[in-house]
Amino acid sequence: MLMPSAKPLDELENPSEFIARHIGISEADEAHMLSVIGEASRRALIDGIVPRAIARSAGMKLPAVASEAAALAELKTIASKNQLLKSFIGQGYHGTHTPGVILRNILENPAWYTAYTPYQAEISQGRMEALVNFQTMVTDLTGMDIANASMLDEATAAAEAMTLAMRSVKSKSHTFVVAGDCHPQTIEVIQTRAAPLGIQVVIANSAAEWDQALAGDFFAALIQYPASSGWVQDWAPDVQRIHDKQAAAIVAADLLALTLLAPPGEWGADIVVGTTQRFGMPMGAGGPHAAFMACRDAFKRSLPGRLVGVSVDAHGNPAYRLALQTREQHIRREKATSNICTAQVLPAVVASMYAVYHGPQGLKRIAQRVAAYTAILAKGLAQLGHTQTHHDSAFDTLSYKTGDQTAALMARAVAHGANLRRAWDEYLCITLDETTTRADIELLWTIFAQEGQALPRFETFEKGIEPLIPAELRRTSAFMTHPVFDSHHSETGMLRYIRSLSDKDLALDRSMIPLGSCTMKLNATSEMIPITWPEFANVHPFAPADQQKGYQELDEQLRAWLCQATGYAGISLQPNAGSQGEYAGLLVIKAWHASRGEGHRNICLIPSSAHGTNPASAQMVGMTVVVTKCDENGNVDMADLKAKCEQHSAHLAAAMITYPSTHGVFETTVKDLCALVHQHGGRVYVDGANMNALVGVAAPGEFGGDVSHLNLHKTFCIPHGGGGPGVGPVCVVEDLVPFLPGHATGGLPVNGVGAVSAAPLGNAAVLPISWMYIRMMGADGLKHATEAAILSANYISKRLKDHYPTLYASANGHVAHECILDLRHLKETSGVMAEDVAKRLMDHGFHAPTLSFPVANTLMVEPTESETLGEIDRFISAMIAIREEIRLIENGTWPQDDNPLKNAPHTAASLIATDWSHPYSRELAAASQGHAVNTKYWPSVGRVDNVYGDRNLFCSCVPVGELTD
Repeated sequence: MLMPSAKPLDELENPSEFIARHIGISEADEAHMLSVIGEASRRALIDGIVPRAIARSAGMKLPAVASEAAALAELKTIASKNQLLKSFIGQGYHGTHTPGVILRNILENPAWYTAYTPYQAEISQGRMEALVNFQTMVTDLTGMDIANASMLDEATAAAEAMTLAMRSVKSKSHTFVVAGDCHPQTIEVIQTRAAPLGIQVVIANSAAEWDQALAGDFFAALIQYPASSGWVQDWAPDVQRIHDKQAAAIVAADLLALTLLAPPGEWGADIVVGTTQRFGMPMGAGGPHAAFMACRDAFKRSLPGRLVGVSVDAHGNPAYRLALQTREQHIRREKATSNICTAQVLPAVVASMYAVYHGPQGLKRIAQRVAAYTAILAKGLAQLGHTQTHHDSAFDTLSYKTGDQTAALMARAVAHGANLRRAWDEYLCITLDETTTRADIELLWTIFAQEGQALPRFETFEKGIEPLIPAELRRTSAFMTHPVFDSHHSETGMLRYIRSLSDKDLALDRSMIPLGSCTMKLNATSEMIPITWPEFANVHPFAPADQQKGYQELDEQLRAWLCQATGYAGISLQPNAGSQGEYAGLLVIKAWHASRGEGHRNICLIPSSAHGTNPASAQMVGMTVVVTKCDENGNVDMADLKAKCEQHSAHLAAAMITYPSTHGVFETTVKDLCALVHQHGGRVYVDGANMNALVGVAAPGEFGGDVSHLNLHKTFCIPHGGGGPGVGPVCVVEDLVPFLPGHATGGLPVNGVGAVSAAPLGNAAVLPISWMYIRMMGADGLKHATEAAILSANYISKRLKDHYPTLYASANGHVAHECILDLRHLKETSGVMAEDVAKRLMDHGFHAPTLSFPVANTLMVEPTESETLGEIDRFISAMIAIREEIRLIENGTWPQDDNPLKNAPHTAASLIATDWSHPYSRELAAASQGHAVNTKYWPSVGRVDNVYGDRNLFCSCVPVGELTD
């Protein structure tokens, strides 16, 4: 009997096994693909694509690769360094219970977290229904006319509300009044946002200062309801004073409190913002959580962020879609009013499902319990001699003047396993939440009791207690009356409702999502597991630093690794979206110029092909955008750039480029471009959207970039979550490191740029995903991933060249990690548009590539490194089959207005209908080639009528009968 040959231990231990699981292309696949492309090796392919002038001379210095089990164990050790004390800090962050049915079937379910933004309505009906539920919940609870489908966090939502108010009211003032009892992190972010826009922020820290501020000129005022200290008061008279100044009243409100409190819409608020964190999303050291913004009807056309509307499909059935203005930053560019691109869809879905599961009565009962415990706590503390309260009214927060005992009480609380919040030096704030128990109340009494004092007895309150909410401020109006909020209260019913919605959607768990510039790659299960570990999930963002040592270590390691990947010297993980990373990076450049006495530099050069968020971000920091030309190959026109640099040399602040270019090509002149801008005193911002083509092969910090943002939800494996959460770290070279965003509230020093997100680490809870990805891939694995992505894109381009020519390529015919397929000529020959091909791909079970960006009537395809050759070939086969259908239109077999492309997507219901009058068969319409009928994805609605949706803007749950022409 032959014995197997002995193998080296390192081969048997196989710590790099994850690399082969992440990269879908095997060695045999690679050889085949290279033969199709016409290259001898992957090395030769990359050397012919990435300009040698920018190629890395040295590899990334990262830890040796770890197996999935080893990486999880290592991260668990880091997580254990966080201390989980009972949090009574409040300040907009609360303990909450995520219902198990929502935790398992949404937050931990790839059918929900791997979906893309719902720009293609027909394959996104499930998550858009959940978002309409979210919008309805918010409008009902706030008493406002309309709400969007989520914002990034409460602080940035308040900042967006400030600018929405400024462009919407009659007042011409540039002064914004803020009540001093707003959450401090909100005030800090508002101050950051206001400064470059020339807005003066007036903080009113007393009643006298408030009255004085309202007596002056201002365009809006912000109120916290309940206040950060817990105070609840009637703001209606103040709102009238605000309106008398032709200004807007903005309210930062707590949705749980609004189940018991009179909603702001009933006492005149114009805009209401807040967070839905306490609706089932753990604190997670600050995020991700879905914020919200609601406004009165007159402001709806200027409402920032995404808005889901109700329209009809080709068969006259109700269908959801994103409203037009949700992409206005891409349409209006430097004239855009917001740069928001990513929302917080997955947390918004969690919050909406939390509301559906509990229903209005369940939410009200939770709120009543919180309010009752707050009143009981106050009664007990009064018995213990603590009567110097900041306010008599309260929902969930009490504030006590503790004077010189404040520090001792804080320390005593920590010794008992609890965190309190210190405010105004000599006050202590205590906030209760859904997780508060009788034992917690007794613990608080113990902390505040003097030695020998008998504690109050809970039995005294068994028959109930009146809440501390003034009678005149108690809610009398109904809310969440739509049947969806009263239909799924059993776990069985909820489970089936969630499943019914996910079945309508197309996510990475079903098929490839070949979106160019969006990098829809594997979000490995081992990367996702740690985000719900209690050691990460249950940390308050403003807990003492010595209780967050695990997060500190995670932050330090991840920043160091990302510096290795990018070639930059310093990174802040605070920006909680790519758009916010752009904004923060431009603030850094602006602060650096100001530090040198050159604050007058305000010109930002941006190529015409740039992402729309680039010019939108530039205008948000007060820069003037000057557009530079691109040549016929899609490259930056260096002659025009040189002329613009010379023209604006004295005022040049920055140039923003995307590399590889938005056209999917490695431009060979990028080093010359950077040198030219530097020569004229500007800094170079390199958009990190296409970083998946660079990691391990080139580094922007080495070839001339000064600042970049990264999309961790693209290159570094954080899932897109149906449109969010995202993380957009800002990366800088050495001399810009001192100007990275600070966070005074969170204990980070501020050197020119203040807080850009509510929490110091932004969406901290999802950072373990990127940590795990880098830890399991190592330097060689990350480089291999980049090269595999480039290989796959070139394979697709080569295979489809005779059917859909690639619009832009390098001199040798190659592309970067994505290719733009040119469909423009098809309009004349067949009447077919790129949108028709996109819809027809749905019949084949594919999400469309990026549609008409950056060039109208094209499709931008990015396969990523995670897709297998089989799936890539299936996509190619579908595209070829669709081209053959187009030829049948071109030769007259089918009319231009009645063919499979114009009628796509085809629903199952339309194929089994009695009437079938089309000139092609039902079997052909089904496009089930390549997979069995029982595994085929069926779009739940036909093509959605966008024009109808814009003319009839319904953005909340409405009965079908109300949809009228």
